[in-house]
Amino acid sequence: MKISPSYLLPLASCLTFACQSQATIELPQPLPQDPLVEAYFNHNQARDYTEPYRKITRSGDNLEAIMLEAIQSARSTIDIAVQEIRLPELATALAQQSQAGIKIRLIIENQYNQPISETRLETLASRERDRYQEYFAFIDSNKDGELSQTEINERDALIILKKHQIPLIDDTADGSKGTGLMHHKFIIIDGKTVIVTSANFTSSDIHGDITRPDTRGNANNLLKIESSAIAQVFTEEFNMMWGDGTGKQLDSKFGINKLSRSAKTITLDNSKITIKFSPNSSKDTWQKTTNGVIGSTLNKANQSINLALYVFSEQSLANMLENSHQAGVDIKALIDPEFIFRSYKLSRI
Repeated sequence: MKISPSYLLPLASCLTFACQSQATIELPQPLPQDPLVEAYFNHNQARDYTEPYRKITRSGDNLEAIMLEAIQSARSTIDIAVQEIRLPELATALAQQSQAGIKIRLIIENQYNQPISETRLETLASRERDRYQEYFAFIDSNKDGELSQTEINERDALIILKKHQIPLIDDTADGSKGTGLMHHKFIIIDGKTVIVTSANFTSSDIHGDITRPDTRGNANNLLKIESSAIAQVFTEEFNMMWGDGTGKQLDSKFGINKLSRSAKTITLDNSKITIKFSPNSSKDTWQKTTNGVIGSTLNKANQSINLALYVFSEQSLANMLENSHQAGVDIKALIDPEFIFRSYKLSRI
């Protein structure tokens, strides 16, 4: 059974409609936030902000500002695991906190652990060349087509971090060439506050492409959670990857070499939050994987399932959704239009 257009809409189409409707439809009021779990969206139609880099006033929550506030609130420790960090204001805030005596640890993916001033364009694949040129334009603040040392020092996040000797490793710290699977995006502040987001720390993921003023960033979300118990779960994941950090023991664990980690459920007041990290140990059965945990949750639905996804390629989950649909569960899915019609899309429901 093919997907029905009546309950599957490309995410960008919905967002475009919302933007075009602002002139005639009153904007919604912001929803009240849970005091322990705050949710933010960079395409939120109920708020607006002025971007720090393109100086564009647009609708949405400023995800970077929320992260900055958390980083600046730290009193003892900041742990960050993120695939890519390119925002100079975040890097500068980390540098300032390091100078103030805050202990900082940072993990990124090796593919993004090279300052632009040290990158040779001819060595990059086509897609990475496009990313390079976008980031070049981001650092080139005076738009003269060249990068001065001042621009590099002020706008290249990795240069800022390295200049201030922020302890940083990537997924080659286990002695490998990297896994290509270091997709974490979380921050732990003082062992009690967790920020977990779908966004990389880049302008393209949060604000929009610097070379395309019409863009508003990939649709992403962010949760700010106040819980020492949840922070401890994230810290355990971080420590497994960190190992001895910048030392030479090569005891970090990335990708499928990580130890098996079962899903953990934490109760906050009247809410329950289940945490499961990917990728999974090669020894885990499917039921113990992240998709397995998602499937177990989907199978509990008896009225409705709403999904907002960048990519959906797991056939086992698609089969579960088909069964739920046949049982009368109302299913709606928002999927990025770039992927909705690819060969590994959600093909059955």
